[in-house]
Formats: sequence, C-alpha cells, structure tokens
Amino acid sequence: MTAFGVAEFAAGLLLAFLTLRDVVDTAVVPGRTGGALKILRRIVRFSLPLWRRGRTPAQGISTAFAPSALVKAFVLWMAFLTLGFGLMVHAFAFSFEPALPSFPQALFVAGSGLVTVGLSETDAMGWARWVVMASGFCGFAVVTLSVTYLLQLQEALAGRDTAVLKLMTSAGKPPSGLGLLERYADLGCVDDLGDLMREARTWCAQTAQSHASHPSLIYFRSAGTACGWPAALGAMLDLSLIVERLIDRPDWRGQAVLLRDEGRAMIERVMDIVDLDHPPVAAGEEEVEALLRRLGAAGYPLRPDADPEAFRIERGPHAGCVRRLGDHLGSMASPLVPDQTR
Repeated sequence: MTAFGVAEFAAGLLLAFLTLRDVVDTAVVPGRTGGALKILRRIVRFSLPLWRRGRTPAQGISTAFAPSALVKAFVLWMAFLTLGFGLMVHAFAFSFEPALPSFPQALFVAGSGLVTVGLSETDAMGWARWVVMASGFCGFAVVTLSVTYLLQLQEALAGRDTAVLKLMTSAGKPPSGLGLLERYADLGCVDDLGDLMREARTWCAQTAQSHASHPSLIYFRSAGTACGWPAALGAMLDLSLIVERLIDRPDWRGQAVLLRDEGRAMIERVMDIVDLDHPPVAAGEEEVEALLRRLGAAGYPLRPDADPEAFRIERGPHAGCVRRLGDHLGSMASPLVPDQTR
C-alpha cells in the first residue's frame, strides 16, 4: 500500500469510528451526544428556526419536525459510513479481483456491504475482505440501533402524552393551575387533588428521566394538542405553588412541596439540555389579585398569612423557564389566570 493509501485508509477508519460513536451516543448512551459529530443535535439546531417560521404559537411546532430530524440523522449516518468504508475499500483497490477502477466503484462496494446486499461483481482478497465484512456488520448495527431507538421514543412519548391529554380535559387549553382548581371545585372532587399532585410528581420524574436520556424527545409535539408538554408542566408548577402558598389546606401542602421540587428539577434539567437561558417572568399584581378572587369564588379557603407579593416573586423563575421553552418549541405557555370566556 502506498503512503497515499495509508492516509486514505486512516481517514476512512476515523470517519467510520466517529460516525459509529455518534450513533451509539445518540441511541444507547443516556444524555446528550458526547462525540465530535453530534449529527442529530446539529440537525435540530439548524433546522428548527426554519420549521418554526410562519407558524403561530397556537399551531405549535410541526408534528413532522422531530421525526424528520431522526430520518435525516439516519441518512447522514449511513452516508458517512459509506464514505468512510469507501475510503478504506479504495485504499485496498488492488486487493479486489478485478481491481477497483475508481473511487465511485469503491463507494458502491462499501455501500452494498453496509446494506448487506452484496451487489458487487468483484471479489475481495486479503485484508480487503475484512473491510467489506466490517462494513456489513456496521450497517446492520446502525439499522438495529436506530429501530430500537425509535421504539424507545414511542414508549416514552406514550407515557408523557397520556398525562398531557388527561390534563387538557380538566385544566383547559392552554392548561393552568387555577383552571384545574376551578374545574375540580365545579365537579365537587377537590379531595382528589392530593392524588392528582402525587401522580403529577411521578409524571415529572418519568418525563425528566426519559427526556434527559433521549433529548430528541423534547422536540416531539404532544399528540392531539398544540399546547404541548411545557404548558402542562407549567400548570402543575403553578398548582403546587398556589396550594403551598395561598390555599389553607395543610393536608395538601406536603404533596404540593414535593411536586414543585420535582417539577423545578425537571424544567431546569431540560433547559440545560437545550442550552436556553431563562430569565424570571414575574406575574402582574392584577393577575395575582384576580387569582385570589377566583380561588375564593371557587370555595377554596385562603391562608391568613398569604403574601401575594412573595407569590409573584417565587413564581417568576419557573414561569420564565416555561415561557422560554415554549418560545423555543413554538408552543403556548401556561397562564396564571386563564380567560374565563374560553
């Protein structure tokens, strides 16, 4: 092998290694991709602004965005592997019978090996046969990991969106903590709020784990609603803060504190994954006054030491996170005081 052939083989080996690492980091290793390529993450970063263009918050991010990003990532993985193994095959061009006449023919041999169809009309000899065999193994591995990854995403989405859809029927569109409290008061089932907060805490923990393990889940729109899961999380955080700071029900306070802690941990973890700043957004004084009036009208006992100003300040950090994430995903935020005309 000539010096150029050695360099060609080394370049192809490096490209194949980096691509395989990117596949494994994306589909197997929990968390953000740690390799040099970060193909899926780069696709999302550069294509999201184009997909958001021309769509209103009511429409939300397109349901086709996240699936299309995954398809593009799969195509690029296979293309980079074809190029990498094509370089290695071309380095052994004279180890084939007959010898490979050109680089495009080497790409064809490598590609047919990757998809395990074996359409090449030339026979590999010596070390070249191991390169072709390795290309077939890597192609099969990428397809298997991609299918497994999609199945994991579907399972996680089903768990996340089931809870979101249930919330929409009781908390309005977009959902809100106050809307949920008023709905439960109208139905005469306020005693079930403790169980609801317990279930919401479990949802926050499961969603945080799945979205941290597979960050592409963040960009999958919740089925059947444009409000999305960030608005659902915002409603749960508002609910927990209202119960903890404003409503005089000591039997609910423990669940409210635990839910708020879990929800804040979830939203901060997601914001870190997508690299978004989140300045606080404090509610207006009139909003808090309207909130107190509507809580009283719904029959909820208010705490004698309730501090509206402290409530406004304390809500600011998680409200800023929810609004910033909603803007990033092209979805609605959760209002503190929903419009009664809806």
